[in-house]
Amino acid sequence: MKDFVAVGLGPFNLGLACLTDPIDELDGLFLEARSEFAWHPGMMLEDATLQVPFLADLVTMADPTSRFSFLNHLKEIGRLYPFYIRESFFPLRQEYSDYCAWAASRLDSVRFDSPVTRIEHDGSAYVVTTGSGEQHEARRLVLGTGTQPYVPEVARGVLGPEAGAERLPQPAGVTCHSADYLRRKAELQELESITVVGSGQSAAEVYADLLAGIDERGYTLTWVTRSPRFFPMEYTKLTLELTSPEYTSYFQGLPGETREELLRGQRSLYKGISTELVNHIYDELYRRQVHGGTETTLVTNTAVTAASTVDGRVRLELHHVEEDEHFALETRGVVFATGYNREVPEFLSPIRDRIRWDDHGRFLADANYAIDVAGNEIYVQNAEEHTHGFVAPDLGMGAYRNSRLIAAMLGREAYPIEKRIAFQEFGVPDHLRSAP
Repeated sequence: MKDFVAVGLGPFNLGLACLTDPIDELDGLFLEARSEFAWHPGMMLEDATLQVPFLADLVTMADPTSRFSFLNHLKEIGRLYPFYIRESFFPLRQEYSDYCAWAASRLDSVRFDSPVTRIEHDGSAYVVTTGSGEQHEARRLVLGTGTQPYVPEVARGVLGPEAGAERLPQPAGVTCHSADYLRRKAELQELESITVVGSGQSAAEVYADLLAGIDERGYTLTWVTRSPRFFPMEYTKLTLELTSPEYTSYFQGLPGETREELLRGQRSLYKGISTELVNHIYDELYRRQVHGGTETTLVTNTAVTAASTVDGRVRLELHHVEEDEHFALETRGVVFATGYNREVPEFLSPIRDRIRWDDHGRFLADANYAIDVAGNEIYVQNAEEHTHGFVAPDLGMGAYRNSRLIAAMLGREAYPIEKRIAFQEFGVPDHLRSAP
């Protein structure tokens, strides 16, 4: 029997695999449906970088001496000195993905081609069944199943096949989610017009990539966002203190309604566009204006209210929020950079009664990221934004979360867990609190 079975192998569960590898008291198994490690392959643009420094790798913030660190990876492949000379804290997205694949290849606890189809509890242990019929028993579970591409319901009727899906007949033109962008890029660039819908980093990266090929290919390019402006991601140092253990604890202690309101107001902290990319897009538009202009349109404050196919085109019904005006756009291709949703996996159905849920049907995670009724059996990775705050998907907090998970399973801190790192106070300071 395993101490735990982890389902899914994104960066967070992969980091857990690396950090538990040297711990003899923990025997874990990591099951991944894919045949190899792949991190957002549909958005692996050549010059795209991480939005967090290299220290936010799988292990360093928990164990800087780990053999699974990003720097050790660079040393092994002979690129440590070039990375040093490059003088940038932010690795290319491709080299981060390569690093993760490198780490996975060095772990005996990882099993690819192992989709989980059912999880039950037999009274003494969890029984995890995979697509091949294999069964694994474990005392605990760690769920890291990630998110799925999201497109607003009003536009799903025109959406093409999802990433990795069998090619299906298109209702018109080429439509896809940004998660599938690179697979569909060549088709998109054969069209006479392309529209990008969305407001975050992915939308900006797709727009910038298509803008680079606009002269050679000759298409018109439109970028539509419902945001009132192209929000840059805030990255100032005191703001970064919100990605701290004490802010996570503070956030978790707030009432549910307050947490939801805070999350809505914090979107620019983690869903905005990098300042460098915003500036690059502007500079590129300016350069093109000097040399005669470019067939491109950027539209803010505009929501997609409906989508349909008309004479081989995609017709987007639009609503300008501030002017309260309805209008429409016809285009040959659409890239929906509209984010991701989290769904509860069907394989959890047999053990739903062992899980704690909030009023919205979401996992109710405690301070140690446990979601089960007992509080020490089922843990989640990046499924606790509503309880722990916007840092849930932050790569920089992965090692911290895993340190907490490991400590909860062991009953001791295998890796020192920081309790306080911020200069600022997030609640009322004890020395300023009024006496009763």
